[in-house]
Amino acid sequence: MRLIIYNGHMRQLSALHAISPIDGRYASKSEVFSDYFSEKALIRYRVLVEIEYFIFLSDKVLGDICPLTSAQKLQLRALYKNFSDDDALAIKEIEKTTNHDVKAVEYFIKKQFDALGLSGVKEWIHFGLTSQDINNTAIPLSLKEAHENVYLNDIQKLIEKLQALADAWKNVPMLARTHGQPASPTRLGKEIEVFIVRLQAQLQLLKSIPFSAKFGGATGNYNAHLAAFPEVDWKAMGSLFVEEILGLHHAFPTTQIEHYDHLAALFDGYKRINTILIDMDRDFWTYISMDYFKQQIKAGEVGSSAMPHKVNPIDFENSEGNLGIANALFEHLSAKLPISRLQRDLTDSTVLRNIGVPLAHTRIAMEATQKGLGKLLLNEDKIARDLEDNWAVIAEAIQTVLRKHNYPNPYEALKTLTRTNTRITRESMHAFIDTLDISPDLKRELKAFSPSNYTGI
Repeated sequence: MRLIIYNGHMRQLSALHAISPIDGRYASKSEVFSDYFSEKALIRYRVLVEIEYFIFLSDKVLGDICPLTSAQKLQLRALYKNFSDDDALAIKEIEKTTNHDVKAVEYFIKKQFDALGLSGVKEWIHFGLTSQDINNTAIPLSLKEAHENVYLNDIQKLIEKLQALADAWKNVPMLARTHGQPASPTRLGKEIEVFIVRLQAQLQLLKSIPFSAKFGGATGNYNAHLAAFPEVDWKAMGSLFVEEILGLHHAFPTTQIEHYDHLAALFDGYKRINTILIDMDRDFWTYISMDYFKQQIKAGEVGSSAMPHKVNPIDFENSEGNLGIANALFEHLSAKLPISRLQRDLTDSTVLRNIGVPLAHTRIAMEATQKGLGKLLLNEDKIARDLEDNWAVIAEAIQTVLRKHNYPNPYEALKTLTRTNTRITRESMHAFIDTLDISPDLKRELKAFSPSNYTGI
């Protein structure tokens, strides 16, 4: 059971009643994101920003106007560090009157100041800010922490699993297929390594994208700040607060809202990684259908309601489906968020509340892929049979070596041999080599090639 706020009250949410499978069927896999993207989490991050900004003002700007002791700072930080369900409900109750979620947070904090004996300084809460100074710091901060604490760990675990398989199967020769047709042989470990390198390259790009935050007042110009304290370098103060206190990148200049260009780049990065995973899921699915892999059978598990023999590649299918949903949402987020009418409209607000959804689908998918990889049992006999049944694929090797020795029209000679309906075998390939007008040593060199050893670097 999970707790949700419904009609201003906390109630239990059963997996059977959840509208989204994220909160229902797959809740055990996605609930880790509740600490970053739930309604309560968003409220808590807003409280965090408000409190840290108040302490920052006290330390850097207000001085004797609003002094805080170390003990008082601890008390204030406890407001977000010990943030409870009851606190979230209290803020939601205030919001019924304000009809403004950030203002409700401000009023809640003011009540807490009263309880802490800080009534005399509570008007410095939210000083000079607009709601987007809170949202455009709280949301990137929550995303940054989810990215670092959950996403990077998940993708790294998946890459490590792939690397273990690539190492274990690095010397397994395998028939390659281009356009679905037999092609120059490869090695199973190398084919997995391709996905590892692709994922790592995109991960490096992802890590280079800053988590940007806007912090500059109603239209980004520090108008109110400057009116009250014209002697203060507010742009420098904003950068100091956003970068040193919150650990984010300070976007400046901005309108009332952050540009979301970096956020769009991040979502596009997630999408590219997911696209690679879809490609990989489909390849493993295909290898299973080709009988290159068997799957470990779990006692009591059913593959089909009608066909008792079936063991379906459901984990790779589950992953592909969830990655598709995630990418559709990432696509919308990256395309929509950087667009806002004039200094701002409100379309970003409701969209931003959904950034945890594609991340949850991505996590569900990565766990499914990981599970699928863990079930794979290599069927070396089938792989070896496919190689042995396709001696035509070494035609490339033979014609290339013949070119080296200036043999006339080697490609055409091999084309005539191989593009017939007659199956090429070891014997027929060697018989063809014997018809060539070349030295005995070169014939022996050509006969040394086989589908299982012609695998390149």
